[in-house]
Amino acid sequence: MKLYKYLIGAALASAVVSMPSCAESFLNEEQTTAFDTDYFNTPEGLEKLVISLYGNIRWHFGYEWAYGITLYGTDEFTMGNDNTSQPWNEYNNNLAPLNYTPAVGAPNPNCPPVSALWDEMYYGIASCNIILAKADDVFSDPATRDWAKATAYFLRGYNYYRLTAQYGHCVLQTEPTEGVVRNFEDSTPEECWEQVISDLRSAYDTFQGEDDRFGKGVTWCKSTAAHWLAKALLFRVSERNDSWNEKYKSADIEEAIKMCDYAIAQHPLVDNYSDLFANYTGVNCPIESTSEIIMASPSNANSNTKGRYGNRTLYYFHSQFSNYSGGWVKRGYVTGGKDFQRCVPTEYSYAIYDHVADARMWKTFRTVMGANTDKSTKADPQKIKLGDPAVIFILNKKDDNTYDKFQFGCPAMVDVKKGYVKDSIKDYNPEYYNYFPNFTDDAGRLPAWKKGESTTTDGHFTETKGQWVPVSGILYQNGEWVRDKFKSQPRCNMYAHINKTTAGDGAKNEADDSYRDVTMSRSGETYLMRAELKVRKGDYAGAMEDINVIRKRASWKAGENRSYYTDGSEAARKQAGADVTMLDNTLLNINTYYLSNPDLEWTTAASDLQLKSFPDNLPAEDEAVLATLGVGGQYERALHFILNERTRELLGEWQRWETLSRTNTLVLRGKAFNPDATGLNETKGLRPIPQTFLDQLKNADGTNLSDAQQAAWQNPGY
Repeated sequence: MKLYKYLIGAALASAVVSMPSCAESFLNEEQTTAFDTDYFNTPEGLEKLVISLYGNIRWHFGYEWAYGITLYGTDEFTMGNDNTSQPWNEYNNNLAPLNYTPAVGAPNPNCPPVSALWDEMYYGIASCNIILAKADDVFSDPATRDWAKATAYFLRGYNYYRLTAQYGHCVLQTEPTEGVVRNFEDSTPEECWEQVISDLRSAYDTFQGEDDRFGKGVTWCKSTAAHWLAKALLFRVSERNDSWNEKYKSADIEEAIKMCDYAIAQHPLVDNYSDLFANYTGVNCPIESTSEIIMASPSNANSNTKGRYGNRTLYYFHSQFSNYSGGWVKRGYVTGGKDFQRCVPTEYSYAIYDHVADARMWKTFRTVMGANTDKSTKADPQKIKLGDPAVIFILNKKDDNTYDKFQFGCPAMVDVKKGYVKDSIKDYNPEYYNYFPNFTDDAGRLPAWKKGESTTTDGHFTETKGQWVPVSGILYQNGEWVRDKFKSQPRCNMYAHINKTTAGDGAKNEADDSYRDVTMSRSGETYLMRAELKVRKGDYAGAMEDINVIRKRASWKAGENRSYYTDGSEAARKQAGADVTMLDNTLLNINTYYLSNPDLEWTTAASDLQLKSFPDNLPAEDEAVLATLGVGGQYERALHFILNERTRELLGEWQRWETLSRTNTLVLRGKAFNPDATGLNETKGLRPIPQTFLDQLKNADGTNLSDAQQAAWQNPGY
């Protein structure tokens, strides 16, 4: 895609959809490019074009760029063995204006191109420009006209937000174009943020309240515009723009706080953190329309929401369980995901939680997987059954010495070169593998669970004392980080993965996309934005109030079973043709909470995460991070605490790179906590302007840009 191609009234390339009846989902789409631009001069045609704007945001979650441009190269995630998106994590020379393809050395064609976001955002912008140019003349009904204009203002503002957040500057095109246009002017970051903020203000002012036209959490409305306007204002006053933003700071902070106030009032938090992601049970299930959701990328089981229009995020977070388990856990609907091992949590992402008191950790990470296939042999006297725990991860802390003398890893593996197959842990020979042997007692079995006579249903690991688990791992041993030493390949493919994209209804077959919506903004983030805004005006007490609202929800409730676990795999139970008996046996609703906190007695008491002072005397896990970063002073302590809290609350929710770039903390935190970000430096807070765009530019006289002119468009360091 080239910019000049899709600024030709390029909305013809958008997905034009049919209007729904009251009983239909507006996502039951009818894709067509059969219309010419005259169709958009009719109320029916222009209204369909407005609805098609919702398809533009689906693009963000259709391929590898979902995580590549949002999560890689930060403090939270690094990569596994698959090096598809390596340049985005390592910031090496392959992250360049020219797209990284096999023609220039890429291992496969799937690396997110630097041109992808640039190209796609202008598709939506072109459609918005047509709508805004025609709406006043085409629509006679004021309510429809306002809805159409507000929707177009919002998406144009959102798309320019993404362009400016990633690239720093871009072409600001706000009118429809005719013919092939190849001469454009660059815009400064200040001009770009002014356009973003102007569009989002117009959307906020034009939306008629909370118009629930298509369903809460999907339809863009006044509160959606408020949240993103606050986010844009916060970006403009943040450190990345300090060379020019001083004149905006005071007014922008006050306006942003008011926008947060409005969005929060319209979107109360859900009571249980699990209800944000874990309890997904299928298309249009309750968690897809909770009060907390402000904006979502909508999906369903319709064939038109596949591929580029589908949700493929279930591929990217899972560890490579089908490999390292020796086959005890295979891909499919039982696990509710695919094991592409793209996004591996860093040590920071585990250590930043209070492992005892913060329920979010145990509702975010999957630490137990049940055996969904029988891999035992006649030679193995320690057979495990379907539904027995096949993989466990113990998320212990650095100062825990419980497991210092035990060994961990994957005993049920095959060494093809040596022709050696280990059918039993008793046959394990550590000379053959770069593994820790399995965590065992003298009998070669997992030590009995605390109160091991109890059942899994009331929160304990197994009914069987001395249950053997084929695969197990820990985080620390003898005070050292050992998670990444369980290697079956050059990089570690063993880790406890996050569950926020797990969807059992979309993972029965390996080729399936996910059917679930992707949450793009929620009021949990709005609270943390408002807290940061208050920090920026010196109101630390007010910031602590907002933070404590989030941390109150994050605490264990009285009577809550801390060992209970659920995720989106539950959707498989309702899927037609599902083997319910197998699902009941293998979807283990259990975590390793008590194995990970071995000195803790069984409890159902409430926990307390409330801050008592701020930003002084922070929790131990935060003080450890601040000490590592060398952070001092009230403002810096407060800002980095909020960045930590954003991890605990928003881990994996598609925004970390932009947050760190915005606050000029990308280099500091990336270098401290992502050992693979070796090429990270101060120039990497912006992405390279795509060479595919620069090569198409012309001067006013039709001549090509010189090398010096192209360099003037390009960001420093590329």
